[in-house]
Amino acid sequence: MSDQNPRLVIVGAGFGGLRIARALRHASLRITLVDRHNYHLFQPLLYQVATAGISPEEIAYPVRAILRTQRNLQFKMAEVEKVDFSARIVSTSSGDLPYDYLLLAMGGETNFFGLSSVAQNSIGMKTLDDAVNVRNHILRMFETAVHEPDPVVRRSMLTFVIVGGGPSGVECAGALSELTRLVLVKDYPTLSIKDVRILLLEALDKVLPPFPETLREVAEKTLWNKHIEIRFGAEVADYDEQCVYLKGGEVIPAYSLIWTAGVTAVSLTRRLGLPLGRQGRIIVAPTLQVPARPEVFAIGDVAYLEDGQGLPLPMVATVALQQADTAAKNILHLLKNKPLENFIYDDPGSLATIGRSSAVARIGHFEITGFIAWFMWSVVHVYQLIGFRNRLMVLINWAWEYFLFERAVRLITPDPEKTKVVPPV
Repeated sequence: MSDQNPRLVIVGAGFGGLRIARALRHASLRITLVDRHNYHLFQPLLYQVATAGISPEEIAYPVRAILRTQRNLQFKMAEVEKVDFSARIVSTSSGDLPYDYLLLAMGGETNFFGLSSVAQNSIGMKTLDDAVNVRNHILRMFETAVHEPDPVVRRSMLTFVIVGGGPSGVECAGALSELTRLVLVKDYPTLSIKDVRILLLEALDKVLPPFPETLREVAEKTLWNKHIEIRFGAEVADYDEQCVYLKGGEVIPAYSLIWTAGVTAVSLTRRLGLPLGRQGRIIVAPTLQVPARPEVFAIGDVAYLEDGQGLPLPMVATVALQQADTAAKNILHLLKNKPLENFIYDDPGSLATIGRSSAVARIGHFEITGFIAWFMWSVVHVYQLIGFRNRLMVLINWAWEYFLFERAVRLITPDPEKTKVVPPV
């Protein structure tokens, strides 16, 4: 690698950042990949960690191990603090990084829609810490409830409210229902399963909005069959760790609120001084370049680009992966002074699982439900995991759960700074 080659700094080792780094492995570039974590996280399976199905290390893989053979790249574990676009310098917690080209792929974070009490007292589902925190909290509630003499307080401890009827909320609700009714009921025989209550709150009038109506109906029926209460038009106004307050005035006694209702671009985007669209996303041209900054690209959750119907592209992994491919091509085109390509999203379909042998899938014009959809979902997610060991361990854990009705990771690993504390009665 020549010291004269142009410098590319990639911010974020998520789906998009990792994809473009690998796509440019043979390019005449000096690539620096920056992330505040030293691992790549497979976010679609976070809910499996949260519901004691798999271990955190099975959906995370060290970035250095993934890219150790790539000679034109170095990894830097650091927090990006600011970017001086005029001087072309990225300032990080461990020093400055000059660049000729910059690729922003920092991803998203939980959107609490300005509800400070919810942000403070609920648990999100966006990071590995979030998922472990949810698992710790669920198990801690059962451990506490088994010794609680007051039936009213005990029911509150065993009431789990999940906010958000998108794929994350639906998948989490289905997995939580199976964890409580198939596994924890055996671990805590003195507790009555009738005291366990799982509510899925959705502000709209439907779950899984991106899916066709027929698949949404199947998903709703499956959720109800798993004893999950679905509330439509339910908007959360406040939460104090003991009660969920809805805008309509209803109060739900619950010591657990899991928030999957929204995603916004990471807060760094608001400090860069770039034009922003909805959800704090950086407005980009069809070539994925930032206007007036042709050397700067943005992809994935931090990039705002509309589709042919004037709607923003969804904040999902498939968009980030496809944008990474286009951005990689356009960076190579800039190096060779060739015309750039516009990004066109090719929707591969949607998948969502609702528990064992239950899922819904839209592949092109085909709609698939039940075991076949669940099997497709399983194959796709295992295939997308990085590392043979991770794939093997996830398969083993899923087989163990499927045939023996057990969850392999029912561990409480307390961290005083991150683990939700049971509020005083």
